[in-house]
Amino acid sequence: MSSSTSHQVITCKAAVAWGAGEPLVMEEVQVSPPQQMEIRIKVVSTSLCRSDLSAWESHAIFPRIFGHEASGIVESVGLGVTEFKEGDHVLTVFIGECMACRQCTSGKSNICQVLGLERRGLMHSDQKTRFSVKGKPVYHYCAVSSFSEYTVVHSGCAVKVSPLAPLEKICLLSCGVAAGLGAAWNVADVSKGSTVVIFGLGTVGLSIVSSLALSRVAQAARLRGASRIIGVDNNPQKCENAKAFGVTEVVDPNSCKEPIAQVIKRITDGGADFSFECVGDTDMITTALQSCCDLQALYSLYLYSILSFLALEIQIDDYITHNLPFDDINKAFNLMKEGKCLRCVIHMPR
Repeated sequence: MSSSTSHQVITCKAAVAWGAGEPLVMEEVQVSPPQQMEIRIKVVSTSLCRSDLSAWESHAIFPRIFGHEASGIVESVGLGVTEFKEGDHVLTVFIGECMACRQCTSGKSNICQVLGLERRGLMHSDQKTRFSVKGKPVYHYCAVSSFSEYTVVHSGCAVKVSPLAPLEKICLLSCGVAAGLGAAWNVADVSKGSTVVIFGLGTVGLSIVSSLALSRVAQAARLRGASRIIGVDNNPQKCENAKAFGVTEVVDPNSCKEPIAQVIKRITDGGADFSFECVGDTDMITTALQSCCDLQALYSLYLYSILSFLALEIQIDDYITHNLPFDDINKAFNLMKEGKCLRCVIHMPR
């Protein structure tokens, strides 16, 4: 049975970015009904990711609604959607999977040829936007745009979750937490007794989300039985914080008299079994690769998105440092800019 709003435009509140670095403005936006293979979601909670902040600060497409880590409830479904129904609880996914293209069927990649990273701020199906303010188009971000009470996504950009899962917390699994866990569990398949080295605990210039990326990998590696997890960073406080997530020892490059790759090889008797680069820097990728023992692989965290939701043992609460109402979304941006938060979860009006 269709809801009373399923074929209608919904007017709701959204945080709209009108220009680079400008405070978000709470606007009444019109959200169009879902088109073919799309679903419209009532957002319950969403969290701020470093990529949202970076895009907001850049000269990106404006006006725009940011946000891509979200949990919510399906309000209505478009033509052709069979895997979702109204009332389903879902997480959004910023790189979707069509499950039919060469990449999706290969079993080796989730960089879908159809629903890959959307950079133009438009829906995949018709290259149009589903948002507007007083008739003016408002563009999407990462095919999600969760800083809105309602949003429309392609059905391949959502994952159904158990109704027992707490929607007010699990938005973190939508991107950040799952990226690290998937890289360590599914892609690297960290084995028991391994030595793992992780580059990027929040070095100068990096965001809080980068240090979170490290923490996520460390926790996943620890849960998989890695015997030694080495964190590399030059910030003592962030190194100390990382230990709570499972890092067994830290190395400060500034205190080393030899290249950090040589240090890692020396203290690990030939190199790490697994090396995770969590910065996204080409020089650091090279260093991370050189820190591995012969014939081992490098796994750069920024190459992977959602790979798994196996995380019943994951302490999600550990990542949430702030819970904020939707009206305080600019406070979340300021906290991240100032490096004073891990993850801010933003709660929509119920």
